[in-house]
Amino acid sequence: MTDPQKDRGLSLLGTSKTPLPASPEDATIEVFANQSPQRDYTITLDCPEFSSLCPVTGQPDTARIIIEYVPDAYCLETKSIKLYLASYRNSPAFNEEIVNRLLDDLVAACKPRTMHVRGSFSPRGGISLTAEASYSQKS
Repeated sequence: MTDPQKDRGLSLLGTSKTPLPASPEDATIEVFANQSPQRDYTITLDCPEFSSLCPVTGQPDTARIIIEYVPDAYCLETKSIKLYLASYRNSPAFNEEIVNRLLDDLVAACKPRTMHVRGSFSPRGGISLTAEASYSQKS
């Protein structure tokens, strides 16, 4: 019997022993063919437990990351996104840098019609930070 995930070119889905990537550079973002490319529809990915490290203090930063996109030919595979986002847990970066890198990496992987990434970071020193970045094929 053939493995339907492997037939689609997916290597992470259905694998229970997938190691957590050490960094975003080590992560693999997988995609699969959009089954309704003729239609605009929105996919929302919500990661309420994102974590990274402050590049200055080394303290952990936590955030809710929301990724909304209108796919074109490809959709993001969610297990690979889970592992990709988790790979930031030991990566030092400023919050704004993270949101922009997420957008760049995800757009490069799936080439959507539009994408919007929002990072709502937990308060540090009494101040919350929210950063948002957008992409559109039309611009």
